[in-house]
Amino acid sequence: MSSVVNKAGETNSVEKAFSAEDIRKDFPILHQQVNGHPLVYLDNAATTQKPQAVIDTLTTYYTQYNSNVHRGAHALSDRATVAFENARKTVAGFLNANKVEEVIWTRGTTEAINLVAYSWARHNLKAGDQLLVSWLEHHSNIVPWQMAAEASGAEVIGMPVTEAGDIDLAALKELLNPRVKLVALNHVSNALGTVNPLEDIIPLVKAETPAVVMVDGAQALAHYPVDVQKLACDFYAFSGHKLFGPTGIGALWGREDLLEAMPPWQGGGEMIERVSFAGTTFNTLPFKFEAGTPDIAGAIAQAAAIDYLQALDREAVIAHENELLAYSLELAQGFPRLHKIGTAKKVAAVFSFNLDGAHPADVGMLLDQQGVAVRTGHHCAQPIMERFGIPGTVRASYSIYNTRDDVKRLFSALEKVQGFL
Repeated sequence: MSSVVNKAGETNSVEKAFSAEDIRKDFPILHQQVNGHPLVYLDNAATTQKPQAVIDTLTTYYTQYNSNVHRGAHALSDRATVAFENARKTVAGFLNANKVEEVIWTRGTTEAINLVAYSWARHNLKAGDQLLVSWLEHHSNIVPWQMAAEASGAEVIGMPVTEAGDIDLAALKELLNPRVKLVALNHVSNALGTVNPLEDIIPLVKAETPAVVMVDGAQALAHYPVDVQKLACDFYAFSGHKLFGPTGIGALWGREDLLEAMPPWQGGGEMIERVSFAGTTFNTLPFKFEAGTPDIAGAIAQAAAIDYLQALDREAVIAHENELLAYSLELAQGFPRLHKIGTAKKVAAVFSFNLDGAHPADVGMLLDQQGVAVRTGHHCAQPIMERFGIPGTVRASYSIYNTRDDVKRLFSALEKVQGFL
């Protein structure tokens, strides 16, 4: 990846032609052997690997300007603060937020959803209200709403899913009524790869209910450009580690008017304007939701990860990942015992399947012995597993650095697995 410096002295990334083989060179972890075989990493829905640019950003922070941010009276703190707040601007631009103050740093999607469940839901829900949560959700977009409903007397209702793995829009329409105060759903399913048609669902919800819409975007941003203003959702959450960034960092985007009306959910330093025993006044957005010392290095490195991704041809990325998925489906035709789970209308780069007569955990273990890393189990999405009547799946999930050879290695390894089992 190259860069240029514009007349204002700002460094801008230069888009380069997409090549998965070239991209692999930027990810040092991929160049190793596991159990005597070259690593094939197909667990990207759990966490993506990190390019050298992100690793270098972390190292630079800790070796050159490690310091706490805001209110510092020395040069290192000034440098850290500028980098930290510039990272927030990077996220705001990435999501097309209306204002940078709408971006709240969190530890990830789970904390972002819990923030909304505690601060918004517990102060807006009452007995008799309804929360619609899709059956496709990760537990982090189910359990916080159950907890909020229990505290308020509201009710959580599952949004039905079709046999294909799509949200049943006809059934959803039947559930919409003025008692629905929140709709929670993911942009992309981590378990099946289903891409939910938010452009159809959100206007439908807004037309029929007073509900706010909470979107779990953890699985979407590494694959698709996202414009929160165009989506017209109310909250959008993501995790950095699924977006080529570090673990322990993520963000919540929320509409300014909602965030302004919400009380803080944690107390401490940074989130206050003034404290006395006579009372406390809270800080302005975004700081009133960021108590304590944040993950400064993580935020700065996350911006580097976004810059890395944005320098690629995003349409070419989508086409490449779709081609890997199509190739997987093609090779799967030679495996009568293999059954893909979920046949949604639009699917991201996730190939979730089972082998007849084989437990997913056994399949995953045998693949690992051949250097192929996949995820097995219920993927923290037990309701959708229950919907399909299965305990779990084997999940291969693709990213920008995966190749057709990776897919060939997966299916070559599966041939041996079938022989073992």
